[in-house]
Amino acid sequence: MNDFTSTLGQPNAVSIGFFFVFVAATLVITYFAARKSKSASQFYAAGRSVTGLQNGLALSGDYMSAASFLGIAGLVSLKGYDGLIYSIGFLVGWPIVMFLIAEPLRNLGKYTFADVVAYRLSQKPIRVAASCGSLMTVAFYLIAQMVGSGSLVQLMFGLPYEAAVVVVGAIMIAYVLFGGMLATTWVQIIKAVLLLGGASVIVFLVLFKYGFDPSNLFAAAVDKYGDKVLAPGGMVANPWDALSLGIALMFGTAGLPHILMRFYTVPDAKAARKSVFYATGFISYFYILTFIIGFGAMVIVGQDVVTRFDKGGNMAALLLAEVTGGTVFLGFIAAVAFATILAVVAGLTLAGASTFSHDLYVNVFKSGKATEEVEVKMAKRGTVFLGVLAVVLGIAFKGQNVAFMVGLAFAIAASANFPALLMSILWRRFSTFGATLSIATGSILAVGLIIISPTVWVDVLGNATAIFPWKNPALISLPAAFVAGWLGSVIKPEPDAEERYEQQKIRNYLGMGAE
Repeated sequence: MNDFTSTLGQPNAVSIGFFFVFVAATLVITYFAARKSKSASQFYAAGRSVTGLQNGLALSGDYMSAASFLGIAGLVSLKGYDGLIYSIGFLVGWPIVMFLIAEPLRNLGKYTFADVVAYRLSQKPIRVAASCGSLMTVAFYLIAQMVGSGSLVQLMFGLPYEAAVVVVGAIMIAYVLFGGMLATTWVQIIKAVLLLGGASVIVFLVLFKYGFDPSNLFAAAVDKYGDKVLAPGGMVANPWDALSLGIALMFGTAGLPHILMRFYTVPDAKAARKSVFYATGFISYFYILTFIIGFGAMVIVGQDVVTRFDKGGNMAALLLAEVTGGTVFLGFIAAVAFATILAVVAGLTLAGASTFSHDLYVNVFKSGKATEEVEVKMAKRGTVFLGVLAVVLGIAFKGQNVAFMVGLAFAIAASANFPALLMSILWRRFSTFGATLSIATGSILAVGLIIISPTVWVDVLGNATAIFPWKNPALISLPAAFVAGWLGSVIKPEPDAEERYEQQKIRNYLGMGAE
């Protein structure tokens, strides 16, 4: 259907209607949440009142971002089989979270993952280093969401891309500023239900055309574009690059600040494990859908049409929705995609703001002596700062594929946050110097290699060739962070921290003393 003419890019009354309904509904939620979000616990952790199922939906909502819905579908539609590496990579990180991270995080921490790393170590150096790693991860993740939102709102309203990014930034700031974690959680739950439902309908309509047999869809793709669409190497030809990307996606989940922060919203460790169990089920189902959506767009819409609207392929799912379900269905899916981005951006901004206020302002600058009222006020200032930063970065990285950009955020999370978090939980001899060195090494290496990689050095800065040949640095930066943590702890041991490890183990496994 390469002769298909889409209404994308023209103001769509249905899309705009759904958009305003969603925004109005979530602002009502924000209004009621704002009345409860007075204390730090309520602002950061929704008063620890979220159930396992609710948090599972919210976790999946946080995870099913623009990268998942728009980016992966777009990659599959343009690259075929290789797009699956993102689906699988994003998914396999969840068992690591469930079995290694969820319970200790809930029992040892309070608001951020730095609480866990600093539990038996010196507070200030750990929190400064952890804050840098967290804020870098949040910044790269925000780029992907803002690029997706700008492209989407531009097509929905016919606005210039830059104006679209500013609109999204303003609405997101309002959610977090007034409603805190409670509003963000309910926005995520609503968005997760809508997204799973909308994606299921798209897949139903696609498979209906092919007798509900996916093999017929894949055969049609081969007939149209050749065997290459079902063969690896279309996107990640270098096996080292593929391995590096896989490592980033697998271990990055356990280092994402906005995901880790969700485990503080539940009442206890049992609910934390339950929420991961539910989230894994929802996310597994969703990634199966995105793969079918990608191939559906490739065959039914056509790669030339997909790239005409967005060179990164980010609009493939929306174009497929219009072909299979008409303008009304396009309007609904566009509004759902917008809800997806808005909810994830709100979660990221809240995670960044909590790092800024709880880790840096309260525990570093004020040595833990600030009042809750002041802490919440600083979190709100951090929210505004991050919102403005997200707008600036979204404009700077216009045109990048959002799934690809999130892969870079995962590389930073896997390198900067995950090694220190894991070693602080499992290794008695882990010291303050080792933790600081691990986080610094992982952060600097990951970001530095990304800057001199083809992604930034060539695509953004316009140089002819990249200094670092791989597109994802995790294969180098993650092992280096573990080695740095071990080496720093051996060079500068901390006997007091080793003694406190027994107390940490009791709280870790039994939850004694956890809030």
